[in-house]
Amino acid sequence: MKRNFLKKMLLAGALFSLFALVACGGDGDDSANEDNNNATSGETVELNFPTAGTTGTIYPLGSAMANLWNNEVEGVRVNAQASNGGVDNLNMMKEGEAHISFATSGIIWEAYNGERGFTDRAYEDVRIVAGLYYNPNQFVVREDAGIESIKDLKGKRFAPGAVGSTPEVESSIILPKYGIQYPDDIETNFVGFTEAIDLMRNNQVDGALIQAGLPTAAVTEMTSTAGGKLIGIEEEVRQSLMDEYPWYSEVTIPAGTYENQEEDVETLGIKMMLMADASVDDDLIYEMTAAFWENIDQLAETHPIVEQMDIEEAVTELADIPLHDGAARYYEEIGLLE
Repeated sequence: MKRNFLKKMLLAGALFSLFALVACGGDGDDSANEDNNNATSGETVELNFPTAGTTGTIYPLGSAMANLWNNEVEGVRVNAQASNGGVDNLNMMKEGEAHISFATSGIIWEAYNGERGFTDRAYEDVRIVAGLYYNPNQFVVREDAGIESIKDLKGKRFAPGAVGSTPEVESSIILPKYGIQYPDDIETNFVGFTEAIDLMRNNQVDGALIQAGLPTAAVTEMTSTAGGKLIGIEEEVRQSLMDEYPWYSEVTIPAGTYENQEEDVETLGIKMMLMADASVDDDLIYEMTAAFWENIDQLAETHPIVEQMDIEEAVTELADIPLHDGAARYYEEIGLLE
């Protein structure tokens, strides 16, 4: 049964019409009647939902979430689409071209506070709907490229991510910790996951950074068909980055996650967030949040990453970004917030 956002909107519209009629003394003002008709027309709310590249984790997950909401929440139509990922998603939301999307906590923090790529254009209306899972930084290099550590990427051909993507931002943060001046000390190919796979297959790049949930289709392709292997982030670098950027967490990519991966790989991850603009109706976000968590089993077939989602962690480690009021109401009702 669909959740009743549309019914709430219709009821609110009817009450508004009644009050307006009483206030106007029933004089039949055409402009007032036109406004009331629009308020009670029951039109479907359209929400644009950019996700990420098609070979990552987020695109299939986002498409499945859109279908879930369209089936379970009355009065909404969520339109999922591919995008360049976190920074691109935030820019679209800030410009009003999108309404709900994904990004990692670090990128959202920068947008909310007007830092780095968002200097002088802070996005103060971004809100968290749910903390989902951790996105590990996955450095994949060709086995025959002579790269055993990230420091060996200096002077190599590297795909740091598409311009405006989360991996590209991560590359700009992590590589300098290894003495690599970014981007001058590498031969850059600013491409998305799909293009990076082809470049590795064709021996046109020596490595790429993929930042997505485990397992990631792009990394699977690189390790199984493009001669790729994973390399980790050394402990001292992990600690230095965590000291400087508190949203980082240590993440282990278990042995066997990918083909020919015989050992655990230690890296850093950032929490992936579901976010929305503050202007999206509180009741609607409440219904969407409830529908997501109460039907999450329906998403399990979409991607193994769903198994890593725990509602108990939906409101933790949010990098001090405020929750959307509609989502907060749901979490208060189920006892996660006081």
